[in-house]
Amino acid sequence: QVELVESGGGLVQAGGSLRLSCAVSGRTISRCAMAWFRQAPGKEREFVAAVSWSGSSTLYTDSVKGRFTISRDNVKKTVYLQMNTLQPEDTAVYYCAGGETYSTGSYLASPYGYDYWGQGTQVTVSS
Repeated sequence: QVELVESGGGLVQAGGSLRLSCAVSGRTISRCAMAWFRQAPGKEREFVAAVSWSGSSTLYTDSVKGRFTISRDNVKKTVYLQMNTLQPEDTAVYYCAGGETYSTGSYLASPYGYDYWGQGTQVTVSS
């Protein structure tokens, strides 16, 4: 059974930083693209960032470019999201997702490409 467990969320002031982690168990992630999505209250789930199976390709939604960095450690089977210069509009539940695909580029932004999802971790940014 594949399980994704997010951690690292919390309450931070605007301008602060958090690092989210997503630990995967039950399978290797070396052939998986990994991503982060988020869902704010009253809004649909949206794509945040993704990294291809090889780590050579990353994709970010425009609103987080230059502030967020996604990375992966296949040995530890963990994916990270470093979030800097956080803003109140970043407040949301953040979900980790994984899918066995060799795709790169804009395809990584689609939630339909991911088979595995975590339960989410709350990030709250106060103004």
